[in-house]
Amino acid sequence: MNLKGKKVLVTGSEGFIGSHLTERLVELGANVTTLVQYNSFNNWGWIDTFDGEIKNNIEIVTGDIREYDNVKRVVKGKDIVFHLAALIAIPYSYLSPMAYVRTNVEGTTNILEACRDYDIEKIVHTSTSETYGTALYVPIDEKHPMQGQSPYSASKIAADKMAESFYRSFNLPVAIIRPFNTYGPRQSARAVIPTIITQIATGAKEIKLGSLTPTRDFNYVKDIVEAFIKIVESDKAIGQVLNAGSNFEISIGNLAKTIIKIMDKEVEIICDEQRFRPDKSEVNRLWADNSKIKELTGWQPKYSLEEGLKETIQWIENNMKYYKPDIYNV
Repeated sequence: MNLKGKKVLVTGSEGFIGSHLTERLVELGANVTTLVQYNSFNNWGWIDTFDGEIKNNIEIVTGDIREYDNVKRVVKGKDIVFHLAALIAIPYSYLSPMAYVRTNVEGTTNILEACRDYDIEKIVHTSTSETYGTALYVPIDEKHPMQGQSPYSASKIAADKMAESFYRSFNLPVAIIRPFNTYGPRQSARAVIPTIITQIATGAKEIKLGSLTPTRDFNYVKDIVEAFIKIVESDKAIGQVLNAGSNFEISIGNLAKTIIKIMDKEVEIICDEQRFRPDKSEVNRLWADNSKIKELTGWQPKYSLEEGLKETIQWIENNMKYYKPDIYNV
């Protein structure tokens, strides 16, 4: 599938990955519509930071994926839908589980229903590696059991299963991308890498983190965006769940040491109990098997962890106005 001239909708376009994907789609010549969550301030998230040329080449629509009539209006007339809109903060899901059900499960179902009504050519639904929970074996392939270790992950499991059911029940042409931990410019401070960088960038001699022992499979946002593109271009991806990961794991403690070394600072790491997950909820190990996405789409990551971190550090240091490193962001 050639994206040039295609009418494409991106939900969650104002967010971290969604904003990068939107820019890439414009570069590829797609006619892009972005669905941004309505707010009275007319705030478009990261889209507000786009240069004029990019911004002038997208149609910005405000609304809410929890409202079916709104979703149906914005999906009508599109060829392709990238569905990224979701509540994603794990700590906040402990405080408001029902909000995650309404947004992630009901919102996704609204998108799927509208795509079915209007015969959309291809839908890419965004999952998360958190659906696997702590690895029962490594590397984790797409056959690994799903485990709801937080209300967030449970809501995403349900959303993924709704997407699968629409493929199996109605032959809806949906593919599920399951990114492992993504990082890069524009990521919020609720994520571990911006948390580390912003604390160091303020000159702190001590930085506060949660547990240092869990491992993660980190992926630079530009690589993940290319995974979205490769999946939508591949007919073989329809009806499939595809891990987008680096096939490399690193502990949070060693990640922090790597960032400290790149930034050339002397910093002590403090474990802050406020930042720990409940014992049974912590995902202790994530390590992606990415052989399936390579086989079906030809995608593979290009950025090493160190290369991606250097670009991320530089961007965050130049954009500290977007962060409040002295406040723990759930």
